[in-house]
Amino acid sequence: MILHIVMVEPEIPQNTGNIARTCAAIGAKLHLVKPLGFEISNKYLKRAGLDYWDKLDIEQHETLTDFLSQYPPEKYSIFFSTTKGKQVYSEVNYAKFNEVFIVFGKETKGLPENLLLTYIDNTIRIPMRVHLRSLNLANSVAIVAYEVLRQKNFENLQMTSNYFDNQ
Repeated sequence: MILHIVMVEPEIPQNTGNIARTCAAIGAKLHLVKPLGFEISNKYLKRAGLDYWDKLDIEQHETLTDFLSQYPPEKYSIFFSTTKGKQVYSEVNYAKFNEVFIVFGKETKGLPENLLLTYIDNTIRIPMRVHLRSLNLANSVAIVAYEVLRQKNFENLQMTSNYFDNQ
């Protein structure tokens, strides 16, 4: 399975750096939808991603419209992560898809409401206590991404360690 993590107009370089590191570790493709709230060369972005940048598959899109034109939700298995989501992220059967896109909005506003209304059946949410705004974006990406991978038995990921065998 191919997993795509899509960041729409991310604003905080440290979050994006951490998300990039997660994508590199799990083999997910990272899509960055402009405008970005930082430069790709930003030192905080690079520091959070550390030495993982050369192991990362990144695709940039000029606008959300451009991304949706290239990857129409009617053709691809695209899920929109939002606190307003219709279903809990773990209720989706991702294992039946060969390719999955998880789309996340910017830290301050999330995804556009008209987009969510258009694709309401493809909205997902992470459960949390009432009256709290949201989780950290990098944490949300990790939570959902690992559920997608869990359903595929962590395909292509190292499941065991031989660290103590050599001690």
